[in-house]
Amino acid sequence: MSVECVDTNILIYVFDSASPIKHKIAGELLTSLNQSSKGAISIQVLTELYSTATRKLRHPIERSQSALSLFRNWRIHSTSHADLLLASQLQQQHQISWRDALIVNSAQQLNASILWTEDLNHNQHIGNLTIRNPLLD
Repeated sequence: MSVECVDTNILIYVFDSASPIKHKIAGELLTSLNQSSKGAISIQVLTELYSTATRKLRHPIERSQSALSLFRNWRIHSTSHADLLLASQLQQQHQISWRDALIVNSAQQLNASILWTEDLNHNQHIGNLTIRNPLLD
């Protein structure tokens, strides 16, 4: 079964209702991935989510911990040294940011078919991975 990865920027909308339309779309995506068991994520995204929730959104630590627990049944990629080298190649080859290259590499390591993000070009293909922006669908 193929999985779908989600970038931090999309997950933030789930936990921040400042933009109701983005909040709704992101929430529906998260629900769909949970129900289909297709959700996948990197440790990098989880750490960015926790940091943003506690610092920028000023959520209590307990609420942010609960947010992390929502992903316990998702496939999770932990970055290794080899992944750093692969990401540096992706960064150079596709002219993307270092952070995006790490996330793309994690999605590829998880054999994801889709990476949901706002940060890259909608419908862009990087190897077998398709970049999708749920806010444009």
